[in-house]
Amino acid sequence: MFMHTHDSPQTFRAARTFFRVALAGLFGAAVLPVAYAQRTPFDRLSMEQFDVRPPTASVTGAPGAMRVGSADCRDLPLSEVRRRVVDVAVQEWAFFGFSTVDQTEEIDAGPGAPRTRRRRSWLGNAESVRVSDSIAGYWSATPEGQWIVDRQNDRWNGSAGTSTRWRDPWSAAFISWVMCEGGLGERRRFQRAIAHVTYIDQAIRARDGNAPQAAFTAYDAGEADVVPGDMLCTGSRPRYQNLAQRRRQLGVGARSHCDIVVKVDPAAEQILAIGGNVRGRVSLKILPIDERARPIARGGRPVFAHLKLDADPIALDAMDASPTVRAIGCGSGLAGPFQLAAAASLTIALLPPDECREFLRE
Repeated sequence: MFMHTHDSPQTFRAARTFFRVALAGLFGAAVLPVAYAQRTPFDRLSMEQFDVRPPTASVTGAPGAMRVGSADCRDLPLSEVRRRVVDVAVQEWAFFGFSTVDQTEEIDAGPGAPRTRRRRSWLGNAESVRVSDSIAGYWSATPEGQWIVDRQNDRWNGSAGTSTRWRDPWSAAFISWVMCEGGLGERRRFQRAIAHVTYIDQAIRARDGNAPQAAFTAYDAGEADVVPGDMLCTGSRPRYQNLAQRRRQLGVGARSHCDIVVKVDPAAEQILAIGGNVRGRVSLKILPIDERARPIARGGRPVFAHLKLDADPIALDAMDASPTVRAIGCGSGLAGPFQLAAAASLTIALLPPDECREFLRE
């Protein structure tokens, strides 16, 4: 049973810590903007409330002696996958403390301009220990999971101890685990890997007719409508501009990153997308879009690949109806709608008591 009841102490503490309250609008609506990067975590829902096997279920041992098994991936019909992928990603974002990266205000100064150091926000020691088995659990969804964790064990046993960062970037492992738990367990549907280009290439081959069972198909940015459950991918080394450039290097290693789209808001000209290892956490990015709903490049890294899930679309505001967001709406103890992040056009509706009782199975 999900333990956050309507008036639980944790949810009241969470509401007080999460949000800076300001009454606004009619009927006592509460608008609660959050600072740049929220750090207070929200516990994962119980499996009775949201049937997701947590990444920690594949992990034993403490940092320095950690072991991972193989993730028990699900295989579900594509009609169920899109909704589930969004819901799983949102739950992990909440578990990492609602970290938010707003890219709508970043300005690319252009060639020749002095470079500025990008603000980074890494985990403290206590938080590193708290999430260590979750990150290890993400690695369990990849074929090299134990090898990667062994390398990290060596680091944990070094002079820096458990406060050291992960030796290997884990963003692709996060995506792999979400797809594993989201229902794409069969590798012919999604090729889980420690590098994003592995499944980007699979989606490009699907576009070219060479991977007929692949769940994702690759498009250039703006070539197809972006909906929740799709992924947006950028390259850093090299900085690909389009699929054609990557197509010429299929199978060649490259540094890239993909995020899972969880909400599209054309009115606010934003896409909300969740990715792993973004400033050391599972973070939500707020991405600007143009009048054709195409992501706008910031900092010289354009979206070169839009990986579209081959399933019917779901509502553009899918994130708002996720089990985690609904749980927050049932537990805050406030009256009226509120925003989790002022810049992120995410409104959490506080559900009426009758609906909350049913939702929380009290």
